[in-house]
Amino acid sequence: MLSHDVYWMVHIFGIALLILAIGGVSLHAMSGGTKATSGGRGLASASHGVGLLLILVAGFGMLAKLGLEDGIPGWVWAKLVIWLVIGGLFMLPYRKPELSKLVWIATAVLVLCAGWLAHTKPF
Repeated sequence: MLSHDVYWMVHIFGIALLILAIGGVSLHAMSGGTKATSGGRGLASASHGVGLLLILVAGFGMLAKLGLEDGIPGWVWAKLVIWLVIGGLFMLPYRKPELSKLVWIATAVLVLCAGWLAHTKPF
């Protein structure tokens, strides 16, 4: 089993990949780009998928290090919902380009909320 620090670094790396992917697609759509004109769509899609996978695997690795005995706490469920929503936001800019700015802002706010939940563990 890896150390908590390694899981944390992998988790942060996954978050960076995810944000890069959503930010890139959002910016491209805001500039009038489409799926057909996107030269980096494959890279963005791969970054999105790998980022989500790393977030999930490393997150559960860190949970294992906490030694939880009473099941998964509420703050973890809330984070899972947040990451699910962020994962779905990736598709929105090309389907509804007028929402690209909202996707950009929503992603930042949701990442902030996920970080707050992990830091404070309120429930």
